[in-house]
Amino acid sequence: MKHILFDTNILLDIALDRDPFVEDAAKVLQLMDMQVITGYITANSITDIYYIIKKAKGHSEGIAFITDLLDLVMVIGVDESVIKGALKTGMKDFEDAIQAFCAKQANLDMIITRNETDFARSGLLVLDAYNAYRYLIN
Repeated sequence: MKHILFDTNILLDIALDRDPFVEDAAKVLQLMDMQVITGYITANSITDIYYIIKKAKGHSEGIAFITDLLDLVMVIGVDESVIKGALKTGMKDFEDAIQAFCAKQANLDMIITRNETDFARSGLLVLDAYNAYRYLIN
């Protein structure tokens, strides 16, 4: 079984039904139900996801999505050592650096994101949802 970090944008594609990305994102998440992958998300992504959903759909929708999400994925903690490690990655986007550092530290196999180039320095396999799905089902 592969251990996968979901970037915030993949989960927001589902929560906000963002076309044309939602279909591929949903397919990848379904791989957890099929026990092909174990999904992970960083703790800081939870607050980002809630905030964006709340702005778009309201508090109740944000809480409902987070509640359902926590039934699917495991949460990787973010502490001082993660933040210090992320600062040393050389990645331009600090939020992405935190996610990448968490994934690397947790020995995950892959990051699924729509911003593949942002994670190029992560040292992990990085794919968009479309290509990740095809990679994982083969």
